Amino acid sequence: MLRWEPRIEVANDQCERRTLLRASEASPAGEATIGVRQLVPCCSTAMMFEPSCEADILRLVDEYPLAWVVSAGACGFGASPLPLLAETDSSGRIVSLIGHIAIANPQVSELRSFPLATILFTGPHGYVSPELVSKPDWAPTWNYATARFDVEVEFLPQETEELVERLVRRMEQDRPKPWTVLRMGPRYAQLARRIVGFRAHVKAVHGRFKLGQDESPRTLSDILSGLQDAALVRWMKDFNSAFRTNSPKEST
Repeated sequence: MLRWEPRIEVANDQCERRTLLRASEASPAGEATIGVRQLVPCCSTAMMFEPSCEADILRLVDEYPLAWVVSAGACGFGASPLPLLAETDSSGRIVSLIGHIAIANPQVSELRSFPLATILFTGPHGYVSPELVSKPDWAPTWNYATARFDVEVEFLPQETEELVERLVRRMEQDRPKPWTVLRMGPRYAQLARRIVGFRAHVKAVHGRFKLGQDESPRTLSDILSGLQDAALVRWMKDFNSAFRTNSPKEST
């Protein structure tokens, strides 16, 4: 298996932003606990849409775990939507993503031959109409949070059931009576034979969080007041907690 050093593209140390996280999965290398971090907008328009730290990426994966696993092989491109969990090192950096896939999926044979892949996560996103903004010449836009991982996929048939159970525990953790695979009885073993677990070792991470950081306080307030998408509004507020007094895009 190739060995890569994980890398994340982040903004400089002058950036600040407020990021709220729940506890995340930790890698076997060590337990990691990520909490509230105080960060603030950077001054460069190009950089302000970048994640300020690993915590931003981790939050996105934790809240929006369904990702596209994209690969290329002799037969062309393959792409499958799969729920994934992040594994972190002791510093909170994502070092791998775990999940499972149907053995009958053509991507399995392709990834066994050529294990390099790209994994795409999409968080909250939505169209922002000029109708919401009081500034007459303001143009429409689309706000979003995304992350791309360049990975090497390692199949782990001996760990398939453990990986499935970890995913189920994460998805069920907020329910009053969490469901477990034991409730399936003998049928679980039958279905488990049709899937294979995998760990995607992270080579590089690229994040982009375009959440209104370049808007003036007045325009941002207009947008937050008029948007109907509660999740997008929440993320925009988290990334603009101070409602900056100066904007690189327009004046108040």
